[in-house]
Amino acid sequence: MIVDLHNHTTLCKHAEGSMKDYVEKAIENQTKYFGFSDHAPMDFDQKYRMQFSQMREYEASVREIKDIYKDDIEILLAYEVDYLKGYIDKRVLDAKVDYFIGSVHFIGKWGFDNPEFIGNYKNKDIDKIWQEYFDSIEELAKSGLFDIVGHLDLIKIFNFLPKKDVRIIAQGALKAIKKANMTVELNMSGYRKETKEAYPSKSLIESMFELQIPITFSSDSHKPSQVGLYSDKLLTLARETGYNKCAVFKGRDRQLIKF
Repeated sequence: MIVDLHNHTTLCKHAEGSMKDYVEKAIENQTKYFGFSDHAPMDFDQKYRMQFSQMREYEASVREIKDIYKDDIEILLAYEVDYLKGYIDKRVLDAKVDYFIGSVHFIGKWGFDNPEFIGNYKNKDIDKIWQEYFDSIEELAKSGLFDIVGHLDLIKIFNFLPKKDVRIIAQGALKAIKKANMTVELNMSGYRKETKEAYPSKSLIESMFELQIPITFSSDSHKPSQVGLYSDKLLTLARETGYNKCAVFKGRDRQLIKF
């Protein structure tokens, strides 16, 4: 897989393995552009992210490994930033990075993708929470703060699926993403979860293609063995939908390359 832009480090407190091991796995996969985009700090849910005091360490480590492997692969620096009103911090947004991934992991303050809180689904109207989730994605796009939308339909993680057509639920979000000229990642981590499919689903990728929304590729790896684990499936999915180019970023400038 030529591009792999969403990968984590041990600083997020729920990943394992050295940065070197991630990079060497990417080189083995013949990846040309590999991005570290660890969870950005914020004053909420601090159990699953680095601290503000660790930002300098993180950025320095990525730049160091970029230099070490400069003859073999291009390493990119990024953050995955939670879109959560009242908690998006200027210290993160002012960082000199290649790109920002904007993600929604919370509906209100409910961490809907965290197995610790899976019981909350029992008393919810599934169509309502799916709409609330995609309303947040729409707000994320309209904020103009980010370059890539992370795991577009993460709300399906535990396979609690809506009765309503997801393309209708997501239409406002997709239009906002298009208007904001954002990229959507095809994220293979869904194959590792109960949903057993990529983020986003094929039907949403088809809608994205109709709107000419650019894509990129991501392992969303939290251990070296997950780097590129389902890349063949992901590439096939993209090609079947009509895509033949993916996005890469340098200094927040997007370039589309063939895959």
